[in-house]
Amino acid sequence: MTIFKNEKQIHVFTKVTFLLGLLVCSISSVQAVRYVLVDATDTLIGEVIRVKADQSETLLDIARRNGFGYQDMKLVNPNINIWLPNHGEEITLPAQFILPVAPMEGIVLNVPEMRLYYYPPKMKNKPQEVITYPLGIGREGWNTPYMKTEIIEKKVKPNWYPPESIRKEHNEAGDFLPKIVKAGADNPLGAFAMRLGNPNYLIHGTNKPYGIGMRVSHGCIRLYPEDIEALFSEVTLKTPVNIINQPYKIGLKNNIIYIEAHPFLDEDIEKYENNLTSVVALIIDVSKDQDYELDWTAAFDAINKPTGLPIAVGRLLR
Repeated sequence: MTIFKNEKQIHVFTKVTFLLGLLVCSISSVQAVRYVLVDATDTLIGEVIRVKADQSETLLDIARRNGFGYQDMKLVNPNINIWLPNHGEEITLPAQFILPVAPMEGIVLNVPEMRLYYYPPKMKNKPQEVITYPLGIGREGWNTPYMKTEIIEKKVKPNWYPPESIRKEHNEAGDFLPKIVKAGADNPLGAFAMRLGNPNYLIHGTNKPYGIGMRVSHGCIRLYPEDIEALFSEVTLKTPVNIINQPYKIGLKNNIIYIEAHPFLDEDIEKYENNLTSVVALIIDVSKDQDYELDWTAAFDAINKPTGLPIAVGRLLR
């Protein structure tokens, strides 16, 4: 992959081509990477990238420009200062992903990963494509719900009608909300919103982009302003939406088994802490009844030290 070290080059480059065996992907903007799945049985896409920090940027500026959120960047750059990275310091961009173990259709939202995968409708005799964006999700007590639903409404420059529960919370903090927040700079929905079949929840933009990659919302799904604009233009009404809980993902490439681990939500500690049960279930799913061998120590280390990067932990036996 061609990578530009100069900040201006990174900001303006418009096309990069990956040739990774399983896919070829073209980039029309830094944030919107469209992967073409040449072999749908291989579910590891992309590659890790490294760039140099510029003294004029925070780590969050670098994250946004390259299509990542706060959690993505902190997991792989734990020793980098968020607000003042050293000039020339090497920054890892975790641009390699395992696709969620879920049907490749419509929108798949993996809550603990804080990432959205969009599978455009498959064209006849053409391979499946996928686009991915980072998210902001519901904080504890206002959890983003897991469900299968669909897009039922699309709005440009939406007004926000805060529910009574949210108005009460803000009022108690001395931040008095009106019944209607008109479209504009003060509207937390941003410039675009898509309502889900459960009408209390939206996929929308934000007027606080630094919250992407964090648990900051009242349950809705937030995207960077440029990402929601791009997704909004692609998605049609009735597009299926699958909201899932996979802190650990299992993927394949060339019969090698990979695990990608993200921090589970605090409220899921009893379900996931030191527990490989969900990993085994996903391996059974992706192996399609083929025999496999797994390095259990490597798998256990991966879930206990989540980095968000795919790690090889085994292989299918032919």
